[in-house]
Amino acid sequence: MKNLLAVDTSTENCSVALQWQNTFFSEAIESPREHSQRLLPFVEKVLQKAEAKLNQLDGLVVGVGPGSFTGVRIGVSMAQGLAFSSELPVFPVSSLQALAQQAVRKHGAEAVVACIDARMGEIYYGLYRSKNGVAEAITEPAVAVPSADLFSEHDLQGFYTAGTGWDNYSDVLDPDKKLKYSNDCRLPLAEDMLTVAVKGEVSAVSAEHLEPLYVRNEVTWKKLPGR
Repeated sequence: MKNLLAVDTSTENCSVALQWQNTFFSEAIESPREHSQRLLPFVEKVLQKAEAKLNQLDGLVVGVGPGSFTGVRIGVSMAQGLAFSSELPVFPVSSLQALAQQAVRKHGAEAVVACIDARMGEIYYGLYRSKNGVAEAITEPAVAVPSADLFSEHDLQGFYTAGTGWDNYSDVLDPDKKLKYSNDCRLPLAEDMLTVAVKGEVSAVSAEHLEPLYVRNEVTWKKLPGR
């Protein structure tokens, strides 16, 4: 798989990345309320830079969550539309795994605790370990109320942090400050999803079988103001 397009709107970032004939193109901006307006123009922009067409690609990569319910839905639905239009397979990647991969890329992290602020006093989280430069899951993505004993079953010596969950809950989650903080890895990026899809163990699905990874149920998200 040499030619892949990755899209992600699962968090505040709207992010697109293209790997085309061993050349890399990307666009990203933090715009939580403008994902639906920005995503397709970003896709068109990176394809134009590469002088490529959608139907020439080998597949699509999409961030399926967890994250903002609205953001996840926008990214997944647009990826489905693009995949259907050009009959492309889709590689679903967790936003938490993408955060862990970012810490691997930027800091050479061997292990990562990825946390995303889930609002309502909760976080989405997952533990990852680097294998040949690719973040692989130690635990499945989950949602929980932050507490000092949330990771008590795991020895987090040498682990890096990643994600917005650490912005507000680092004192609760890591009271003894044992973790290594990568404060420049707050939001997932499509370029790291490309790496996970190309080098990791991600199975492709057809567009009709692509499903979002909400973790938290849809009903709860609908109760949030402004979402």
